[in-house]
Amino acid sequence: MYAIIETGGKQYKVKAGDEITVELLGVTAGENFVFDRVLGVFDGSNSTFGKPLVSGATVTASVLGDGKAKKVIIYKHKSKKGFHKKKGHRQPFTRVKIEAIKA
Repeated sequence: MYAIIETGGKQYKVKAGDEITVELLGVTAGENFVFDRVLGVFDGSNSTFGKPLVSGATVTASVLGDGKAKKVIIYKHKSKKGFHKKKGHRQPFTRVKIEAIKA
């Protein structure tokens, strides 16, 4: 059984036991989080699609912790003007482990 959930403007295909990285949720490690934006649930030959969401379907996950992705360097340069600017960005994320899918 697997489901397609939406969080942080992105869609993820998840099944019980998966560990995924999602956009920062703002939940402390060790707590449970319920994803209620479920787009589809697939169980063998049965599949349920939402319009746009499946009503009553939830995905429960436990939060493993927060972190930051690798640094992305932004470099701006204008030729013959002596202008250059270097900037870095590390996107925050939350690691979650999928516990259960309820259709």
